[in-house]
Amino acid sequence: MATSASSISIVSLQAQTTLELNRRSFSSPYSTKTRKPIYYTRPSGGSILIEASSSSSSSLSASSSSSSAVALETQPMVPPYNVLITGSTKGIGYALAKEFLEAGDNVVICSRSEERVKSALESLRVESGKQHVWGATCDVRKGDDVKNLVSFAQEQLNYIDIWINNAGSNAYSFKPLMEASDEDLIEVVTTNTLGLMICCREAINMMQTQPRGGHVFNIDGAGSDGRPTPRFAAYGATKRSVVHLTKSLQAELKMQDVKNVVVHNLSPGMVTTDLLMSGANTKQAKFFINVLAEPAEVVAEYLVPNIRNIPTNRSGRPTYIRFLTGLKAYSQIFSRLAFGARRNRHVLEE
Repeated sequence: MATSASSISIVSLQAQTTLELNRRSFSSPYSTKTRKPIYYTRPSGGSILIEASSSSSSSLSASSSSSSAVALETQPMVPPYNVLITGSTKGIGYALAKEFLEAGDNVVICSRSEERVKSALESLRVESGKQHVWGATCDVRKGDDVKNLVSFAQEQLNYIDIWINNAGSNAYSFKPLMEASDEDLIEVVTTNTLGLMICCREAINMMQTQPRGGHVFNIDGAGSDGRPTPRFAAYGATKRSVVHLTKSLQAELKMQDVKNVVVHNLSPGMVTTDLLMSGANTKQAKFFINVLAEPAEVVAEYLVPNIRNIPTNRSGRPTYIRFLTGLKAYSQIFSRLAFGARRNRHVLEE
């Protein structure tokens, strides 16, 4: 059934009006619900069970008293920064955590595995020589887990300046979609898409109440530029959605006149993580891994200073930080084809 332009305009105007009324009457943008217990890993080692707290959700009120509430007093965001990174016990997440620690920041890491959290905490303290790192178990696919992660971060650091959504999965499966199992598809989509949405929601809700505000960084991946990703189509589709979600959140925050929270995209390019290397079993894959991929430490050394520059410069504009730019990629491919450069850097080619 066709829809006229005038009816679309009316619906759009109604939606904007409703959104504006809700924004003005929303006295507390962060509400808590009944939470399930979760194990947290302390700096001293071991884990403790923090009982869930229960409080009623904040209610929307159109009364004049809530609309005239005292505005949140803003504070400048200055270093050291408080940083939270999901999926940070290995790979690029771990490397980012280490780089932030070496820059003098405070870091919260998390993973689904309590064992991996403990191991990563110990390694980070030894390798960086810093003790200001905390860890928690968290499954980003579960709303209660992410809410508890927020509570844990606030308990340890009071607030979070930089939240990096790095948790992701391709189920370590490289095969045509027609051969993918239901379990693998559910793992990929719930982690990369649903998990990202939940984390963005909780991070933004938390940061809106902070005098310093905050910055959320969503990490993209293969497929985010719209190019095909054969043998991991589901993963590529979820990463394409990362860019769209980020743009939509940026538009929503602008519509709601939220100025103290900014959502950005972060592109590490090809990183020699277990996730990437598990697919290095074809001639084409080996070629591009050798030509374009870099170790996580190299990527983190570039990304972290650029991430920190945003709050340092008090920038309120969304950014897209890229390690592997198009020009850089084409240059490295040309060097390989013309001069044989970068052959067998990471994997042995036939």
